[in-house]
Amino acid sequence: MAVLEAKERTKKTHSAIRNIRLQGNIPGVLYGKNVKNKAIFVNAADFIKTIREVGRNGLVTMTVNGENHSVLLRDIQKDPIRNEIIHVDFQAVDMSTEVDIDVNVHLVGEAAGVKDGGVLQQTLHQLSIRALPANIPSSIDIDISHLQVGETITVGDIDTNGKYEINHEPTEVIATILPPQQEEEIHSGEQQESGQPESEEGRETTPES
Repeated sequence: MAVLEAKERTKKTHSAIRNIRLQGNIPGVLYGKNVKNKAIFVNAADFIKTIREVGRNGLVTMTVNGENHSVLLRDIQKDPIRNEIIHVDFQAVDMSTEVDIDVNVHLVGEAAGVKDGGVLQQTLHQLSIRALPANIPSSIDIDISHLQVGETITVGDIDTNGKYEINHEPTEVIATILPPQQEEEIHSGEQQESGQPESEEGRETTPES
């Protein structure tokens, strides 16, 4: 298990937090059922290295004031303009107690239906699961290479190997292969102008920074 050193924050003013960040650290909190809430900070470079090593949902041994805690990273806050990490939350866990956590879904392989011209649509990118801390997967990988046009993969299709429970209905769709879009040719002899939809609600837009 990766080890991450944290130091307790004694001053919680805005100026103190700003100084922590200027020194290459990230302020955060440590909490848990059997742990008194602590305001902490960790070295930014060490934090990034650790998360790359164990993954977003990986267990980490956190050392604070000479005490070791098995922790999970629960939240990351980023500056919306600079995209820098400005705060992190860690939860100390009991290795014998199940926890609920969100895990990313990764689709693996190229679907047969896509090779035939279909369009892959992924509707769930994360799943909430319940598991012992040691059994939390870094991601849920689903092989879609066999998926044909018109076929779907649902939550119920996932093989958990008995290591975790998925907190979703089995019928929830994770991915489907849509039929290829067929464009109809217009032979009216009239020049067609590209139209605008009556309502643009629901269009995906990229938020401005």
